[in-house]
Amino acid sequence: METLSTVRDEDFLRLDHQICFSLHAATRAFNGVYRSTLQDLGLTYPQYLVMLVLWEHGELPVKRIGELLRLDSGTLSPLLKRLESAGYVERRRSAEDERSVTARSTDAGAALREQALRVPRRIAAATGLSLDEIRDLRARLHALTAALDGATL
Repeated sequence: METLSTVRDEDFLRLDHQICFSLHAATRAFNGVYRSTLQDLGLTYPQYLVMLVLWEHGELPVKRIGELLRLDSGTLSPLLKRLESAGYVERRRSAEDERSVTARSTDAGAALREQALRVPRRIAAATGLSLDEIRDLRARLHALTAALDGATL
């Protein structure tokens, strides 16, 4: 069995040995599949993620949406603005704290949810993985993310 101590240093610098590149390549491939799948909805992948959060949680502070999606406000604000212009999202300033803004799905955004119900099945089919394999991969990716979030170098 191969261990970190038995691998030659030179082998670590091969592109095909980089987990970061494998994840990057998979992400780009996923983005391509999502791009074509979401085209009918008129959403980009990041906009779809925002809508998923709002459909699941209802009205939320924008800051919380950013936390859930791991997006900073500089990225999230333009996304919300475009979704608001499309009529899918409504943003409101908090009456208690003017600095706090909440976002929620509009009726048009809720109607879009019905159209989006087919998206996960189409994506799952595109992977060629079984449902158990998808669940296992997702669990492994969650564990990897948690480990990297906690890593100190």
